[in-house]
Order: sequence, then C-alpha cells, then structure tokens
Amino acid sequence: MNRPAAAEVNPKREEFVKAYKLMVLARTLDEKLGSLYRAGKIPGGGVYLGKGQEAVSVALGLALRKGDVFAPLIRDGAGRLAFGETVVEALRTCLGSSLGPMRGRDGNVHRGRPRDGYLPMISHLGAMISVVNGALMAKRFKGVSGVVGGTCLGEGASSTGAFHEALNQAAVEKLPLVVVLTDNQYAYSTPNWKQFACASLVERAEGYGIAGQPVDGTDLMGCLKIIGNAVQNARTGQGPQLVVAKLLRLCGHGEHDDAAYVDPKLKQSPMGRDCLAVAEQIMSKENWAFPANFRTWKEESAHQVDEAVNQVQKEPPPDPFREDWRGLASKHLAEGYE
Repeated sequence: MNRPAAAEVNPKREEFVKAYKLMVLARTLDEKLGSLYRAGKIPGGGVYLGKGQEAVSVALGLALRKGDVFAPLIRDGAGRLAFGETVVEALRTCLGSSLGPMRGRDGNVHRGRPRDGYLPMISHLGAMISVVNGALMAKRFKGVSGVVGGTCLGEGASSTGAFHEALNQAAVEKLPLVVVLTDNQYAYSTPNWKQFACASLVERAEGYGIAGQPVDGTDLMGCLKIIGNAVQNARTGQGPQLVVAKLLRLCGHGEHDDAAYVDPKLKQSPMGRDCLAVAEQIMSKENWAFPANFRTWKEESAHQVDEAVNQVQKEPPPDPFREDWRGLASKHLAEGYE
C-alpha cells in the first residue's frame, strides 16, 4: 500500500537562525580543536574538521528528534551539537577527560551516548549504516514506531562493501533510514573520477530501489528542506532515503594534511563556497539578521568554547590504577567476569 508523502519541510527564520548559530559554534569548536592539536594538547589520534560541511551536518541533526538514532562521522560536529551533544562533552573526549561520555578511553572521535540514540562512530567508513539498521530492527521487534535512523558518510565510503550490503538490507526491510552522503570530491586525496563512473552518486538510489535526492551542500536552506523532507518521508513509511550533497571540503583530510592535491578550479567553483558565508547572504537578503548579529553570535560561540576548554583542561585523565577498563557496560558480559 502506498503511503501519502509527508508534508514538505519549509524552514522559516527561527529554524534557519538556529541552524546557523549551531554551524558557527561547530566551526568555532573545530578551529579550537585544530589549535589544541597543533599545540600537542590532544592525545589519542588526529583531528578531522568539518569546515565547509556544517550545513549538511546540522540539517540532519536538527531533522532528527528524541527517540531517533543518529550515527555521525568525523566531520559532523554541527550535527552532533544539533542532536544534543554539548561543547563540554566534545572537548572531554578530545582532551581525554575521565568525566566524558567515553571516560577518556576511546580516542577523540569515537564518542556518543548509545542509550540516547547517539552512536559512537566506527572508523571503518561505511560501517555505521549496518549499525543503524540493527538499531532500527531492534525498535521494530519491540513494537516501537515513528522513529528514524540517520547516518552520514562521504563518497569514498560509498565504494565499500559495507555500504552496499547495509543499504541493500535497509531497502529490502524498508527501514526508516536516512543516509546523507557528503560528496566532497575527494576520498582523502583520491578524486571522484578515480572512484566511480556514474554522473552522480544519487543514481545509485534507483539501483537499490530507494528514494534519492541531490542537494547543494553549501546552501543551508536547501539542506534543511531536502534533508528535512527525507527524514519526514522515512518517518511516514516511505522507506530508506539517500541524500547526496555536493560541496568541497574547505580543509585537509585532517589537521596533518595540507590538501595540496585539491584542484584549484574546484575552489573557485560553486562547490567551493563557504556554507557559513552563503547562510549569511541569505539572512541578509531576507532581513533575518545583520552584520552586528553575526559578530555577536560568533563572539558568543568563542566565549562558550573558551570557557569549556578552561573547564575541561582542569579535569583528570583516567586513573590506570582505579579505572575499570571493562569493554562492555554490563558486568556479567565483561571478559573475566566470574
């Protein structure tokens, strides 16, 4: 039976401004993390920034709601904040505080709160789709309805077997899954023309028998609409949704990478626009905000991040003599339990 399509999402000023402020906060936090990494203050791995991808990320985080499942990746700082992560939580993980959600044990990107539907990422890209599928199947078996699972990945991850197998399973089971694929033109340093032959990755949706939509990843308004509609469609029984956002990563793969391989022509193309600047242009045109507002919001974000850094840097790391290093939260499932 065909279900009616969900009502179309049309963001207004309040939602747009909220999304922009979260993007500013995410960008400010990313810049601080980059600074801390270069100063040798971040243990347990590299730092991977989401500069240029905030509009895509925040749109998914805002479209989801309490009770949903969210599996972000390394460049989804804006989406994490939109879904409920705090700046303090993010910094606690990155700086190795024992008070963080991962208790300072899992590097600086594998953070989350599974009980709240916020899943720590797996570093093997493409793998989170199957994890979200499992969470959605569990909810189905328990009779829970009206939930959506959302995850993000890059175009490089779409070349993995895990991507194919999990998306095929979601399609067969008609799971309420939303996959936001951020096509930032490079899988690390490998350009698209060496990765896939189709004109657009959205074409793959038809092969799986699911809905697919492209979106300009630099346009916050478009991201809020398209990704918001995809979440609504999944929630109302329309099955898995694939959204492919085109943009350019405005930084290296990580803070260790200068991105010298990026084609200069791409930087000058529409894909090379900064989504924050594009959002400011929209708000100025609509008289939703003015330069003084932008300055105030950026100053507030900087103050919030600085205060959080000052707090977290004073917190203790894990104590190797007192820490319970059990890998599983349930004592009777832990290795060595008697």
